[in-house]
Amino acid sequence: MSVSDLMTGLMVIFLFIAIAYISKVDKNQTVLKDFVETKQKLHDELVEEFKGDTDKWRMIIGGDLSMKFDEPSVLFASGSAELTPRFKEILDEFLPRYFKILLNSELRSHIVEIRIEGHTDDVPMPSRDPDPYLANVKLSQERSLNVLKYFLSSEAYKQYKPEEQHLLRYWFTSNGLSYGKPLDSEGKAIIPLDDNGKAVIPKQAMDKSKSRRVEFRIVTSDKDVLEDFVNKNLSSKTD
Repeated sequence: MSVSDLMTGLMVIFLFIAIAYISKVDKNQTVLKDFVETKQKLHDELVEEFKGDTDKWRMIIGGDLSMKFDEPSVLFASGSAELTPRFKEILDEFLPRYFKILLNSELRSHIVEIRIEGHTDDVPMPSRDPDPYLANVKLSQERSLNVLKYFLSSEAYKQYKPEEQHLLRYWFTSNGLSYGKPLDSEGKAIIPLDDNGKAVIPKQAMDKSKSRRVEFRIVTSDKDVLEDFVNKNLSSKTD
């Protein structure tokens, strides 16, 4: 075999290897792209479904798939964990439509958890605990738990088949976060880290009213999808 024939043969082999690698990477990229687009589609569905209710309910739909109810006087009486009649009315309208979207979403297999989060301000409550933070942990946990109890007793939940009820129970959790994740006057999260990731005392002041809120937060398997994408492409390079 001549040197030119050998080089031609090697070039053909390398060409097939390159095509196979590109094909595998494209397939992995398609999976990642589909996941991102499906997540965006769920966000768009939530926005479209509740666009007529956000103002009257004082609800904000975040790009992170969170549904934030931030009118404290409508949610609970000051220092109380009991849902107000108005908040129950809102939940009666909100929950059936929210459940329907979740149970029919293309993202359903990637939903890891749906957190009902209770957030408070930093007002001390010695009757609950001498430590203001722990006192508000107890209050926020009771509030989020009462929202979960209300949803489990709702007609919207009872209408579903046992397997669908099981899935909703699997997804939903109640979380009391006290004033650990406060908001500023613009409703932005106050993060106790500087640009270099160093722990600092934040300069922004907590807005007590905006910090008192209830959030429904959808947690998806972003990390797993991204790690799978990276691992498969690393594997492609070493194969």
